[in-house]
Amino acid sequence: MSAKRDYYEVLGVSKTDSQDVVKSQYRKLALKFHPDRNKSPEAGEHFKEISEAYAVLSDPEKRKIYDQYGHEGVDGRYSREDIFQGARTNFDDVFSNFGSGGFDSIFENLFGRSGGFGGFARQKGQDILHETNISLDDVFRGKRIDIDIRKNIDCDTCKGSGCAPGTSPETCSACRGQGQVRMTRNMGFSTFVTVQPCTKCHGEGQIISKPCSSCKGTGKTKGTKHISFDIPSGIDNGDYVINGEGESIPHGQSGDLIIRVRVNPHKFFKRDGADIFYDAKISIVDACIGKTIEVPTLEKNEKVKVEEGTQPNTIVKLKGKGLPHMGSKSRGDQYVRLVVDIPSKLNKQQKELLEKLRETFD
Repeated sequence: MSAKRDYYEVLGVSKTDSQDVVKSQYRKLALKFHPDRNKSPEAGEHFKEISEAYAVLSDPEKRKIYDQYGHEGVDGRYSREDIFQGARTNFDDVFSNFGSGGFDSIFENLFGRSGGFGGFARQKGQDILHETNISLDDVFRGKRIDIDIRKNIDCDTCKGSGCAPGTSPETCSACRGQGQVRMTRNMGFSTFVTVQPCTKCHGEGQIISKPCSSCKGTGKTKGTKHISFDIPSGIDNGDYVINGEGESIPHGQSGDLIIRVRVNPHKFFKRDGADIFYDAKISIVDACIGKTIEVPTLEKNEKVKVEEGTQPNTIVKLKGKGLPHMGSKSRGDQYVRLVVDIPSKLNKQQKELLEKLRETFD
């Protein structure tokens, strides 16, 4: 799959531009590439690209996530339908005087008649939830996970077509494969046109005259599907979406697979976003006269200089030694807190030495 272009680059705006600027720029590009106005072969793909970028950048919450985590952050948290559904009002606002029918028309141009909201949207299968626990080391390096999901899968006999072997679906004669029929009613000086799902093919545009005996024409049987996916480095606790890998239903749209990620506590480190924290114990002698110590990081031990006269709970920062920022090459920092370990019991020699030391301060 080719990498997506940066949404700001797609629209030709900057991260500091206001929502009004983003909307104005998208409107200009939409007027240029809308398939109803631009008949070039590339116009449709350009229109999809700029509309997806606008759907994200016009929503303050999604824009904030995108600014922080990039495409992985948005795609991991939202399905494509969720991205556009959240921007319904923004699209209607842009196209209110455009003559394209607003959000429902825009979505039809993007996904086709059967994939949108409103109109004759296909039913969607249930989402499937899978919970997984990962370690902080997995967060640091990323991890590939393989799972087997029990769900509806394509029938082996008909390969998901629903047709008996050797046959194929026939174009519906009632709607001529459109899945919808138009009804015109003349009322005085006005003509009303309504569009309804075809009752013969139930909006599918095709009819299976000889259904598969194994799945009874549904094209689906219960089975197990092996799914592999990558946990990106820098991931945090939360739900992440794999589009279309949920439960599938006959002649409908597959649900999504929701991956619920939980990061296990680490033995040494505590986490705050991309930063990690570590407590290093030092003796009162080390705090007084200084010392170079070694502390663990996510990669290897690092040397930390304890300055002479270090006070309890002094914080030392190891720049760039934290976790990766999700969707970025940059990393957070590691903070080392120097905890002065005061012994609760001293032997006779230690007490005598400390008594002599105390005399030097009198």
